Amino acid sequence: MLTEVVLPGQVGPEGLQLRTRPLPEPGQGQALVAVEASGVSFAEQQMRRGKYYDQPPFPFVPGYDLVGRVVSTGPGVDPALRGRRFAALTKIGGWTSHALVDAGDLVEVPEGVGAEEAETVVVNGITAWQMLHRVAKVRPGATVLVHGANGGVGSTLVQLARHAGVEVIGTASPRHHDAVRALGATPLDYRDPDLPGRVRALAPGGVDAVFDHVGGEGIVDSFRLLARGGTLVSYGTAATRDIPGSSRAPVLKLLIRLALWHWLPNGRRAHFFNLWAGRRRRAAFQARIRADLGQVLALLARGEFTAQVAARIPLSDVAEAMRLAESGTVAGKVVLVADEGARRGGEEGAR
Repeated sequence: MLTEVVLPGQVGPEGLQLRTRPLPEPGQGQALVAVEASGVSFAEQQMRRGKYYDQPPFPFVPGYDLVGRVVSTGPGVDPALRGRRFAALTKIGGWTSHALVDAGDLVEVPEGVGAEEAETVVVNGITAWQMLHRVAKVRPGATVLVHGANGGVGSTLVQLARHAGVEVIGTASPRHHDAVRALGATPLDYRDPDLPGRVRALAPGGVDAVFDHVGGEGIVDSFRLLARGGTLVSYGTAATRDIPGSSRAPVLKLLIRLALWHWLPNGRRAHFFNLWAGRRRRAAFQARIRADLGQVLALLARGEFTAQVAARIPLSDVAEAMRLAESGTVAGKVVLVADEGARRGGEEGAR
């Protein structure tokens, strides 16, 4: 049997449901993965409010990514994958004890890297790496502004930027400033009414890139803080998370604004980062994910990157994990870990 978390509708954290059902058999090209760790990201926070842009209809199993070991394989999949640890980007379905995953979506986790540590860099690592190197294309010596530098994506961005020789200014609440400073960034209070002035004092000519997950009207300041030739990378609308209404309207407004800015003749660029862009060319998309996540996992394995695990909470306590992730009190990523009994039972059933 497997255990999974079901999001039945727009509910509070306590409304998340646990369900058990028989283990599925992997089909053509699939592997059955015993999930050791899955994360609580901003996407799931939006999904439970019905505000994630293209979430499926309720009910469904959330879980944007996972890390675990292959316990069985379907036709067309190398049986040698069994017993090895892999990470996968799933978008939904990761909050479970066992998941069917397309073998092409599996990225092997290097020896010596634990499941929980690897989990912190799946969606966060791919997102940060691609925004930094594929979109903004920052160079050594550049200066960038990272909003939410204490968060899952933000703390990953800070570390990857510092590894690339980039100076980082990071916004966070004062309680997280020591943590942001320890990652190598200069912290600023995101609530400071003169935040733009504080940034300009540190980067008088403007910053080379801004990474903004907040959206809302604050995105205007993010664009204005760019140096000539700089890039704004927007990747979320956190400012509208708790505002009732359409999930699409804030995103569409943001996309229109970014498109207009992108074509202004002032040497600055603006982009909305969509992790799933290009997925229709499946083989190329999977290869890009493997390459980019592989880079981050290699840094983690070599000790050149530190996993930011905010908390480890059993899958059965998912309501607590969701509340903690949404509290704004933690640095890093809240990780759901396997309930030992469910994991053992599933592995025995797969034999």
